[in-house]
Amino acid sequence: MKYIHSKETLTIPDGVKVDIKTRHVTVTGPRGVLEKSLQHLAVSFSHPEKNIIDIEMHHGARKNVAALRTVRTLIYNMIVGVTKGFKYKMRYVYAHFPINVNIEKNNETDRVEVEIRNFLGEKLVRRVVMADGVEVEASKNVKDELQLSGNDLEKVSQSAADIQQICRVRNKDIRKFLDGLYVSERGNIVDDL
Repeated sequence: MKYIHSKETLTIPDGVKVDIKTRHVTVTGPRGVLEKSLQHLAVSFSHPEKNIIDIEMHHGARKNVAALRTVRTLIYNMIVGVTKGFKYKMRYVYAHFPINVNIEKNNETDRVEVEIRNFLGEKLVRRVVMADGVEVEASKNVKDELQLSGNDLEKVSQSAADIQQICRVRNKDIRKFLDGLYVSERGNIVDDL
């Protein structure tokens, strides 16, 4: 079944500028600029009012129409990123061998690297390179906690996922070996007042 016309509406808050040219979205706000290409999706954008964006699709099948909500959410996450930012907190979990985590900046690539040592007592040093625009710091008031922050939700969450996945326990019963680095809290850098 084809849907003749489908539409999603997104409201833009004050202080944020959304610019869309040939399905290339640029969102500018107080925390910076985010860009995303949506060229692969057959959606059309319109600007009926100053602070409203309409995302429309004509003659789309059910799976194509599902992309409308995805596009709306992607742009909404970009707006939240340039106004509030995103922060992920990760905790180290270990039963016997304490996990050591070092945060270093690579001078050649100019990216932050997270170095994980002594995971399950192994000598192997695990290194995870963070995406551009993701800042990592050890929590100052909580023991065994990392804080990842940035404007782009996809980059921050992917960096957290990379850290979690490099510390997966293999060849053991994972019900007993719960060691690793896990996301404990997700939120915004600028808290709601």
